[in-house]
Amino acid sequence: QVQLVESGGGSVQPGGSLRLSCEASSTLEDVYWGWFRQVPGKDREGVATIRGNLATTIARSVKDRFTISQDDASNTVHLQMTNLKPEDTAMYYCAAGPISRWYSSLSPASISVWGQGTQVTVSS
Repeated sequence: QVQLVESGGGSVQPGGSLRLSCEASSTLEDVYWGWFRQVPGKDREGVATIRGNLATTIARSVKDRFTISQDDASNTVHLQMTNLKPEDTAMYYCAAGPISRWYSSLSPASISVWGQGTQVTVSS
């Protein structure tokens, strides 16, 4: 079973930036990668997904602020977050889902592998 390990979370002031990284323990074939987030008491939501550096989807709430990228050589996916807002505070999860579910990639129901999560806190 492949494992996904996130890093890069932390606390930042509004307007600041963070870069999250996710490393897979082994290569996964025919998958897309994504970042999701969850606040206690609320449903997990899709933030951004990427398919082989050919296509990405970005949630409207983070569009123009967050960028997703992947490095196939190191089995790593990144989420660059800029102009962070207090409402971005959440546990962020790395995930992988089958290519066949790409057109619903932002839905947590499409995911087959989850990381443990890394906390992002935005406050002054």
